Amino acid sequence: FTLENAHIEFDEKHIHLSDINSAIEKAGYSIPTMKLDLEIGGMTCANCAATIERTVRKKSEGVIDITVNLASEKASVTFIPALTDRDKIVHLIEKAGYRVLGTSGDESSSEQLHEQEINKQRQKFWMGLAFTLPLFIFSMAQDLNLIGDWAFGKWSLWFMFFLAAPVQFYVAFDYYTGAFKALRNGTANMDVLVSMGSGVAFLYSTIITILLSFDNTTLGQHVYFETAAVIITLIKLGKFLEVRAKGHAGSAIKQLLSLQAKTAHLLTDEGEREIAQEDIKIGNILLVRPGEKIPIDGEIIEGSSAIDESILTGESMPAEKSNGQEVFSGTLNINGSLKIKAIRVGTDTALSQIIRMVEKTQASKPPIQRYADRVAAVFVPVVLLIAVSVFIIWLWTTGDITSSILRFTAVLVIACPCALGLATPTAVVVSSGRGAQEGILFKNGEALETAYLTKLIVFDKTGTITQGKPQVQDIYFRSGSNDLDKETFITYAASAEKESEHPLGRAIVDFAKQQSIQLKDAHNFQSFSGKGVTALIDKKVIHIGTEALMSGFRIETTVMEDIARQYESDAKTVIFVAIDKECRGVITISDQIKADARQTVQNLEKLGIRTAMITGDNKQTAKSIAQQAGISEVIAEVLPAEKANKIKGFQESGLGPVAMVGDGINDAPALVQADIGIAMGKGADIAIEAADVTLVRERLSLIPEAIKLSRVTMRIIRGNLFWAFFYNILLIPIAAGILFPVTSAPDMLRNLNPMLAAFAMAFSSVSVVLNSLRLKRISLI
Repeated sequence: FTLENAHIEFDEKHIHLSDINSAIEKAGYSIPTMKLDLEIGGMTCANCAATIERTVRKKSEGVIDITVNLASEKASVTFIPALTDRDKIVHLIEKAGYRVLGTSGDESSSEQLHEQEINKQRQKFWMGLAFTLPLFIFSMAQDLNLIGDWAFGKWSLWFMFFLAAPVQFYVAFDYYTGAFKALRNGTANMDVLVSMGSGVAFLYSTIITILLSFDNTTLGQHVYFETAAVIITLIKLGKFLEVRAKGHAGSAIKQLLSLQAKTAHLLTDEGEREIAQEDIKIGNILLVRPGEKIPIDGEIIEGSSAIDESILTGESMPAEKSNGQEVFSGTLNINGSLKIKAIRVGTDTALSQIIRMVEKTQASKPPIQRYADRVAAVFVPVVLLIAVSVFIIWLWTTGDITSSILRFTAVLVIACPCALGLATPTAVVVSSGRGAQEGILFKNGEALETAYLTKLIVFDKTGTITQGKPQVQDIYFRSGSNDLDKETFITYAASAEKESEHPLGRAIVDFAKQQSIQLKDAHNFQSFSGKGVTALIDKKVIHIGTEALMSGFRIETTVMEDIARQYESDAKTVIFVAIDKECRGVITISDQIKADARQTVQNLEKLGIRTAMITGDNKQTAKSIAQQAGISEVIAEVLPAEKANKIKGFQESGLGPVAMVGDGINDAPALVQADIGIAMGKGADIAIEAADVTLVRERLSLIPEAIKLSRVTMRIIRGNLFWAFFYNILLIPIAAGILFPVTSAPDMLRNLNPMLAAFAMAFSSVSVVLNSLRLKRISLI
């Protein structure tokens, strides 16, 4: 509702976009569409026209209809600017082998459409004000006897009618057509309330004016043209301000979209040529010059440069990149020409995934909105029932049709279902946009709502609390009776780990390469999750891993225990190496904790959230790392498959919602099990997919910011809903006249003027939107 977007999934084999468009129009609404006329060159037969139609329909997701006329060599295209544009349509036609010689028609973008809507609402407001202001001044001057008897002739009634008529039949036309469509479909909305409230006042006044033209005694002489006009003008002002504010609410996604490069320089055997960003294929070689945006995620194959990656990392200092390093879509090449091989293109780039996740969150509904939806579903019918009841009761008790109509009108006009409808989605849109700017992506509205309830956050160690870049620190080798030396010992260990995907195994392999050690072929490789690996090298059986692995194969490690405990007390992970079932030494690996780990834990504690760390590492090393980070609760020596069970145990203990922070493939089950899964953005794709919250920037400090953003969002949503409900519950009875018997109450409340009701209704929606926009400025630190 806030973004005026719909997310629809359909089977394109059975349904075309035009069918969806027709269904929406039948329901009384419309998709903003544009028409484009193209002059086509190169067509020779009817099959050419059919080919163009088929190509554009099939490959452009935003085209509703296309008709190609062979005789006039023209194509008429109806499309949705939010999904496609002129350039994409022209490109498809030219790619099919034809030429676009010229274009005409409306080629507005979705942003321009929104600007047109703002201009439309502004124009109608000023039009309404131009007629309403003199009408209001003239009517008030009559009521207050500020002008002479000359102003009370029958002509004055027709003068006010002609001032009020343009407001009713032009400014308020949207409300009447909206009300007609809603009633035709068996529903009722705000348009029904506004059109009935204003329409009754105008119709009553018109009837009085006509009758008084023939009979001076008919039903009294007071008319309410100014009331009908002021109602519409004030509500139109509110609508204008609301449309402007809603545009600001969705500004974050527009900023993200603007980061994408539109074109790229493709390098081929024939030379360089410019292509559209959507035509880049995996494996293409692109040239990116200084000052240009990088159009895809890729690998530098030639050149070096400083890259501004602040949109992804938040770092203001450019990153120096050269051959073999990865670059990302939307980042800016600063000072060197680069040749880049495309690795991820289109919707698979990191930036596209961020945009898609933000759009998905903004389109989703958090559970709290269900309550507002239930109320909104019956709100307008209930208000209509109340208004009719008020009219009947006042007419029956007073016999005064004028006051009865005024109270009927006030009840209709003051009720505001828009405030209820905007309360939650506006806050979600602004919050998810603010989160994206900070590097925090919520998977959906439910994640945004649940995060604030978190009572315990469990951190994975490697790559989460620590840098995720383990390095070999010590080699302890015990010589034996044979001729094995230290270099051979390292060779066997690294060769056995060559096939391993574990970070510790890769650290050993990298160390051997740094020492220029030639690795050997390993046979009969076996990996034991969370424990280590075995392999056959030079006919020798190599076991390398944890103490648990050695114990499982009945390999004695007693001789290494003292040295192992000493290393572990220094926060180093100890890897045992056995050759032919004899423990010959240990390799220690350490991984430094992230700079912001300790401050993050402290900030979470200030928010009242407990922290714990879970790892497959040994207890001593895990405890040392946890102490450095300020975490007191440690669960060590946990196999990957057991992490989810540990999370489940925390949940069953009654602590409240539990969050899990991880970055690896083996964290995915635990991320899914947790009430809130938080993935570090540069972790494995499967971990990110399993998570409810993704931190695009590798900063642990974003975790308390995400929790605070969720808390502030929920506070604003509750505030919006409270004031929306409170507003209607309080003011509808006042408009109905509940305070009329209370003589001590102000007269403006005892007899609530429909014009004041319109003012209150118009600004209730605006206040909800403005309250949500505060999320853009609230500090999360």
